[in-house]
Amino acid sequence: MSFLGNRNTSTAYRIAPSILSADFLRLGDEIRAIDSGGADWVHFDVMDNHFVPNLTFGPLVLEAIRPITS
Repeated sequence: MSFLGNRNTSTAYRIAPSILSADFLRLGDEIRAIDSGGADWVHFDVMDNHFVPNLTFGPLVLEAIRPITS
């Protein structure tokens, strides 16, 4: 096996769209669209304004949308 892996085996891919570009006024609908579209995961770009200069969302948003995902 090399650094790139064994090319004789199949690779399992996961689809994980980010909600960073979602319309936050319609976040519930956006999450449902990701879920019904067959995505494996939802990607959260958590930025805390400490390690990066941006501030996005954190655990409260994750907790709020968890009930509407499968």
